[in-house]
Amino acid sequence: MLVASPQPTIKVHYQKICFNMSPIIPDWNNIDTVLLDMDGTLLDLHFDSFFWLHHLPKRYSEQHGVDVDEARLDIRQRMASIQGTLDWYCTDFWSGQLNVDIVELKREVLHLVGERPQVLDFLKALGNQGKQRILITNAHRDSVDIKFSVTTIEPHLDLVISSHDYGYPKENQLFWQQLQENMPFDPARTLFIDDSEPVLRSAEKYGIAHLLCIDQPDSQQQARLSSGFQSLADFQQILNFKDSL
Repeated sequence: MLVASPQPTIKVHYQKICFNMSPIIPDWNNIDTVLLDMDGTLLDLHFDSFFWLHHLPKRYSEQHGVDVDEARLDIRQRMASIQGTLDWYCTDFWSGQLNVDIVELKREVLHLVGERPQVLDFLKALGNQGKQRILITNAHRDSVDIKFSVTTIEPHLDLVISSHDYGYPKENQLFWQQLQENMPFDPARTLFIDDSEPVLRSAEKYGIAHLLCIDQPDSQQQARLSSGFQSLADFQQILNFKDSL
């Protein structure tokens, strides 16, 4: 059984480094469904970055008696070898691979989980305008549940879907086919917001008409400019229903 080590207090803040904070006005009259990623979109990716790059290597090294840098390199190499697959996102897979309890280790740093700025205002506004708010995430259901336990986004979502429900990650076209079979929607009248360009390219290939890319998914990292999609720095930029309806 792993014993939690004391964790330093880390103050989460968003660096004022954004490429474009001007309003973005989606064509809301032609959007019925809003698909939303979780980690890096609705929630700060800092929790996940810290967990996989620092906390997990530290706890893995303690349990297995290896140097923490060696543990970090081992984990990175394993992750790189399966990136883009469903296993990459699977808590059960990593628990088995590393012989640790991933979910319990995540609970040790749950204080780092947080919503991105203006998320609740945005979700409430979507609901007030009758838009369908669907969370689609590659995160395992275990990860979804523990994050819902310390945030307030779940009541403002109409449906929550994990790619593990379908057996394919969002990078795979079969995910989108399964999604449409189980939850009929019109791709031409759908907005999808994610922080991953490979995922957005997959959605674009499937025919999702309206796409936005989060430019600062991790509050502790600098913003990055998307090479192929309109960047969204803050949900305040699209809280403009009165201007477009």
